[in-house]
Amino acid sequence: MGWLQTGVFLLVAASALGVVRTKDPLAQSVAVSFYGLVLALLFFLHQAPDVALSQIVVGAVALPLMILLALSKIHAQDEERKQAGEEERK
Repeated sequence: MGWLQTGVFLLVAASALGVVRTKDPLAQSVAVSFYGLVLALLFFLHQAPDVALSQIVVGAVALPLMILLALSKIHAQDEERKQAGEEERK
């Protein structure tokens, strides 16, 4: 195994730890996206370009986008509840 593959393995481990240790959901979606890109690089280095392209689409784009959409939906629902609670008090 070459030094490049070893370095990417260490980067995968570090980025996975960063995803797990991140508390803020918005920052975690960015960390998941970075983790997906690093995994795609790892797959590419192991001569699996088809798997790498799939990982880029799913792990680096689709999953973080779904997380961000869910967060925006939750935020919008919280705002609606706050407005409904204020209107009931009046």
